[in-house]
Amino acid sequence: QVQLVESGGGLVQAGDSLRLSCAASGQLFDDWSMGWFRQAPGKEREFVAAISRTGNNILYADSVKGRSTISRDNAKNTMYLQMNSLEPDDTAVYYCGSTRVYSPKISAQDYSYWGQGIQVTVSS
Repeated sequence: QVQLVESGGGLVQAGDSLRLSCAASGQLFDDWSMGWFRQAPGKEREFVAAISRTGNNILYADSVKGRSTISRDNAKNTMYLQMNSLEPDDTAVYYCGSTRVYSPKISAQDYSYWGQGIQVTVSS
C-alpha cells in the first residue's frame, strides 16, 4: 500500500515562505517520479512542479517558476517544495503525487498515487 503524506502547510502572509514535505511509504521511493499539484476552490487541480526519480529532471509551472524549488531526498523517502515570495493566488490545497514514469509529468492523469492534500493560505 503506497502512502503519501504532505506536511508543512499553513496560513502565511504575502511575501512569506513555506516548505512543503511529502513523505512516502510502501514504495521504493527512487522508482517513482514525483510531483506537486494544487487545487483552489472552484478550480481544477493544476500542476505546480515535478521531479524525476533521480532529481536530474525538473519541471515548474510558469506561475511558480523562479519562486519555488522542488527537491527530493531518496534516502529519506521525502520530496520537498520550497515556496518563496508567496502570493494570495498561491492559496490552495497542495497535493503530492507519484508516478512510475521515469520523466517528470505535468498531467495529473499520469500519477498513480496521491496524498490527502494540505492547505496553504496566503493572506494579503
